[in-house]
Amino acid sequence: MIYSSLEQCLVDLEKHGHLVRIKEEVDPDLEMAAIHLRVYEIKGPALFFENVKGTSYRAASNIFGTLERSKFIFRSSLKKIQQLIELKSDPLNALKHPLSNFNVGLAALKALPFKNPANKPVLANEINISSLPLIKHWPKDGGAFITLPQVYTEDVSKPGIMHSNLGMYRIQLTGNDYITNKEVGLHYQLHRGIGIHQAKANAANQPLKVSVFVGGPPAHSVAAVMPLPEDMSEVTFAGILGGRRFRYKYIDGYCISTDADFVITGEVHSGDNKPEGPFGDHLGYYSLQHPFPVMRVHKVYARKNAVWPFTVVGRPPQEDTSFGELIHFLTGKALQDEIPGLKEVYAVDAAGVHPLLLATGSERYTPYMQTRKPAELLTIANRILGTGQLSLAKFLFITADDNNRLAPHNVQEFLEFVLRRIDLTRDIHFYTNTTIDTLDYSGNGLNSGSKVVLAAYGDIKRELCTEVPDLLRNINIFKAACFAIPGVVCLETRAFINYEAAKTEFEEISNTLRSYTDALQIAPVIVLCDDAAFAAANLRNFLWITFTKCNPSHDMYGVGSFTEFKHWGCKGPLMFDARTKPHHAPALEKDATVEKNIDRIFNKGGSLYGMK
Repeated sequence: MIYSSLEQCLVDLEKHGHLVRIKEEVDPDLEMAAIHLRVYEIKGPALFFENVKGTSYRAASNIFGTLERSKFIFRSSLKKIQQLIELKSDPLNALKHPLSNFNVGLAALKALPFKNPANKPVLANEINISSLPLIKHWPKDGGAFITLPQVYTEDVSKPGIMHSNLGMYRIQLTGNDYITNKEVGLHYQLHRGIGIHQAKANAANQPLKVSVFVGGPPAHSVAAVMPLPEDMSEVTFAGILGGRRFRYKYIDGYCISTDADFVITGEVHSGDNKPEGPFGDHLGYYSLQHPFPVMRVHKVYARKNAVWPFTVVGRPPQEDTSFGELIHFLTGKALQDEIPGLKEVYAVDAAGVHPLLLATGSERYTPYMQTRKPAELLTIANRILGTGQLSLAKFLFITADDNNRLAPHNVQEFLEFVLRRIDLTRDIHFYTNTTIDTLDYSGNGLNSGSKVVLAAYGDIKRELCTEVPDLLRNINIFKAACFAIPGVVCLETRAFINYEAAKTEFEEISNTLRSYTDALQIAPVIVLCDDAAFAAANLRNFLWITFTKCNPSHDMYGVGSFTEFKHWGCKGPLMFDARTKPHHAPALEKDATVEKNIDRIFNKGGSLYGMK
C-alpha cells in the first residue's frame, strides 16, 4: 500500500482492524497522553482522536505501536528496503542476480525527491501555533510539545534538498519564556545532523532556516529517525520506504513538504537560546530545563482536514521502542558489515537504550594461545563506542561465544554468560570525562559522564548464586537483601548524601566483605539501591534502576579494589551505587486525577470500552 497522506494510512489501518476512533471530547492537557499510555501498555490499536478540546484539528497516536503494525504499514516496501541495504553491503550480488534485483533498482528511483509545481493541500490554510493541538504529556512538562516532528534543515555551504537533514527533535510549542505564536523551542542532542548545519550557518553569519513537518505519509516519520550516513538525505529514504517520491516546494525560501499535514517555518539565529523543558522523556525521567535554540516562527501551514500525529515517551518500553525494532528489522546486518568481527549489538530498551549495550563478537587474535582472554573484543568495543549514536552508550558488555548460540537480545541469558566468565581484576575498562546521552542525568553535567566496557571471554570462572547468599542477609548495614537474577543481589541501604560520604560507605562495605571474597564469587555483582524489593522484582526493574542511575566512573566500586598502572579492578564483587543522587532528574509519575477522568473512555459506552 502506498500512502500519499497520513489520513489514507489511518483509514487503511481502521479497515484492517488496527485502529479505533475516539469520539468523545478529550483534553490535550494530559488526558490524550494518558489514554495513549494505557492503550500502548496492553499493545492496543492505533488511536484516532476526533474531538480534541481547544482545536479544530484531529489527532492520532500509537500508529507505530507494535512492530507488526509497522510491518503492515510498510508491507509493500520492506523487502525492497532490505534488499537495497544488502546490495550496499554486497554490490556483486546485483550482478550475480540481475533479474531478481531489477525491481529493487526501480524502487531506488523513488529516492529522488520531486519538486512539486502545484500548491498542494498543506498550503491550504495559514494558521497560528495556538490553533494546533497543544498536547502536554506529563504533569511537570514545561508546556505543549511536538513529539513526532520531522525537522528539516539544509547545509548553507551546499544548499538543496539532496544535502538536507530530516531529524526528529522535540519542539516545545508553549510555556517558559517563549513568545506565543512567535517562538518555539528546538531541542536536539549530540550526534544529530542539524548540529552540523547550525554550526555551518553560524560560521557563515547566517540564520539557519528550519521547516518542521508534522504528519504526511508515515514513511516520512520513520525516515526522520533512521540512522543514515551523513552524506545521505533522509528524504531519499522516505521516498523508497513509502514507495512514493518525497514531494516538496520552496515558499519564502523555506522547503515545504507538500504531503505534510502541518508545516512550521522559521529561523534559528546564532546564540539565540532560551530555557527549554522540562519534558517527560524516554529514560523514564524528566529531562530538565536547559538552554536550547529558539526558532523564530515565520509561518504555519495546515492542509484541509489535517491530522496531528503524536506519541508519548516515558519509562520504556513505549511506542519509540517499536521505531527501534523496525530500524533493526530493516537494517539487518548492516552494522556488522561496518564493524569487522561484530556479530550482534543490542541496545537494551528497558535500560533506556543508550545507557546499556550488549554485544557479541569474534575472538580470533590469538587462536594459538591456551589461555583465552578478550583481545579482538576490545578492538570491536572501541569501534562500537566510536560509531554514531552508539557512542552515547555508558555500559557496554561484550563477549564472544564460539558456539554462536548466544543472542544479546536474550538479556538475562547474555548477562549470566558474561558474569560466569568475567575476570573482575582484568576485564573492566573505563572511559572517563566523556560524552553520554543528553537525556541521561547520571553524569556530572549535561552530555557529560563516563563509560565502561566489561569484556569477558574464556572458560567459566564461577557458578552464579540463585538466591541471596546467607552472609549478605546477616550484615546489619543493609536494610534488605533481594535476589535479582543469577549472580546479582540488590542491597538496600541508607540514602545517598554526597560522593564523599558514598566513598566512606563503600569502603566500609568493602572492608566488611573482604574476608568473604571467595564465598562471594557466586555473587559477582551487588547493586546498592533505595528500594531493593522494587529493583529486584523483575528483570525490567533491575535494568532500569541499575543502568539509568549509575555513572560508571563515580558509581562503580569493588570489594578489594585496586589500581595498578592506571588499570582498575577488584578481587571481590563489583558494586554499583544505583541510589538516587541529588543531581538526578525526577522519575515520571502519572496524575491520579487524570487517570480517573479518562476511565470514561474505557468504561461501558466509551469508545475504548473493554480495552483495559
